[in-house]
Amino acid sequence: MKNPYEVLGVSPNASEAEIKAAYRELAKKYHPDNYQDSPLADLAEEKMKEINEAYDAVMQAKKNGTNASGGGFNNSYSTSSQYANVRSLIQQNRLDEAEQILDSVTGDHSAEWYFLRGMCYYRRGWAQQAAQHFQRACTMEPNNMEYRQALNNMSRQQGFGYGGYNTTGMNQQSQCGVCDVCAGLMCMDCLCRGCC
Repeated sequence: MKNPYEVLGVSPNASEAEIKAAYRELAKKYHPDNYQDSPLADLAEEKMKEINEAYDAVMQAKKNGTNASGGGFNNSYSTSSQYANVRSLIQQNRLDEAEQILDSVTGDHSAEWYFLRGMCYYRRGWAQQAAQHFQRACTMEPNNMEYRQALNNMSRQQGFGYGGYNTTGMNQQSQCGVCDVCAGLMCMDCLCRGCC
């Protein structure tokens, strides 16, 4: 099981009120009723189960006066708080700072690390690199809805652009590939030769 504090996004020192508020916010976001008739319904159900288990573990630990992040949980809270900071920096489009924090993470990288690195690439307009990192995150945690949705959004794009540039928002008709450019130049050449 993951670190329950990480799942809830709270510190091990969080008060009971902070824990309950975080739980309510996540429950509202991932409740399966929000995903009825959606391909994400199964993932929402899994996420909700994970949130409930984490909440129960943390509240039981508070009741017993122990720390729920003892043995058996795999990620430290400090890494989780770093990643929360990275998310905030990405939202503010402060990508250099976000990448510095990601570069400082040592050891094996987690699925969240690959996802956040992919988000940095995506914000820079480097769709191909972003897609590769989203794919790696999904491979590591196939039931994570956030990672899956990011990869699906990349897949829905009609291509990754030329030279790594983002083509978000372009539809099939407005995209211009290298072949289209060559064909256009050949037509222009024919027209110019015909006029001379």
